Amino acid sequence: MDKAAISPVIVAGVSGSPASARALRWAADEAQRCHAQLKVVLAWHDERRAYYAPSMTPQDLAARQQHARDRLAATLRAVLGPELAADVTTEVTEGDPERALVDFSAGAALLVLGAASGQLAGRSIGPVVRTCLSRAHCPVVVVGPEGQDLSGSDSGDLAGAAGDSRDDWRLVAAGAVPAPRAGD
Repeated sequence: MDKAAISPVIVAGVSGSPASARALRWAADEAQRCHAQLKVVLAWHDERRAYYAPSMTPQDLAARQQHARDRLAATLRAVLGPELAADVTTEVTEGDPERALVDFSAGAALLVLGAASGQLAGRSIGPVVRTCLSRAHCPVVVVGPEGQDLSGSDSGDLAGAAGDSRDDWRLVAAGAVPAPRAGD
């Protein structure tokens, strides 16, 4: 049987931010530990234009797509090194990051995201994290700022900066840390 057919898949959403780089590093470590495949997703979307503005030319669209691929490649080199492991795949997709990551979470064992804010249950989390926490088809891990645990202590990021405990993420994935309500 094909290894790809039986290996769990961990999806990591990246945006080029320091928070998403930490999440990618955490996801790569977890994928290696669990012998899982790592799928790295960068979703980009064109800025909204007024209906009367000229439409984007095919050359502009191709340039933006190439820029997104280059951004993903630069993030991968910076976080994972120049050579990717055979079990790492990438996906650059056009569209809203929230929708793309929820779609990619279908069939995944885990979705890993970065958050610049240390307040998981507060209003500070962004729309991508909020949407994925409420709509993903798999458990979601949110890796917070360095030196902060999203559960509220200052003991390190969600996985434990020193590698002390990898069980912490299960608390968030299982819903022990409350997700924001619809009006938050």
